[in-house]
Amino acid sequence: MTTDRAGRVERRLTTPRAAAVAGLLFGLLFALVIVLLRTSLPELGEGSVVELPAGPDRLVVAAWLMPLAGIAFLWFLGVIRDRLGDFEDRFFSSVMFGSGLVFLAMIFVAMALAAGIRMMTTGAIDPSERAVAVFGRQVMVQVSSVYALRMAGVFMISLGTIWFRTGLMPRWLAAVTYLVALALLLVVNLSMWITLLFPAWVCLVSVVILVSSSRRAGGPTPG
Repeated sequence: MTTDRAGRVERRLTTPRAAAVAGLLFGLLFALVIVLLRTSLPELGEGSVVELPAGPDRLVVAAWLMPLAGIAFLWFLGVIRDRLGDFEDRFFSSVMFGSGLVFLAMIFVAMALAAGIRMMTTGAIDPSERAVAVFGRQVMVQVSSVYALRMAGVFMISLGTIWFRTGLMPRWLAAVTYLVALALLLVVNLSMWITLLFPAWVCLVSVVILVSSSRRAGGPTPG
């Protein structure tokens, strides 16, 4: 806190400790969105007739929750950058934040496509509409599983590298970060449920940050 010549008090803006809770909120909301998507999006095959209820369903809930999860993820990014402080490296930080923002943008696009498919398949669809719905579903799957999750993997690898080099976070957490990132980059094609590893990792990082912040706040006061 400083005082200028006019007598005005200037305070340094600091990150609230509770901001780390945003990571937990994102992890829970994003995991719920993934489960709702995987259990509600119709499989549109050859010769099939898909009919979904006209009223609100799980996909509508997922579309409503995703923007909230995205806001929480932005807060999580802010907490991560605050933890880096003076140790922030411009190269790795640019890769990390760029991949994190691209991941979020692609997830938003995939969710919008899923919501569009839901609106198309309110009732029984004819063959011409089925082709459009199949195309939209495949684009949504490619955007979410191939591109977005690869960006999440890049985000985690760059962050894990920063943690290894600076020692800002425990080494075991950096190692777990690499393992989860490799799973997202290599194994996600085998099962879409592997996607749940990312929100679980965000929750783990948030818990570690909250615990370390509590220990610092509860440390001995110098006499």
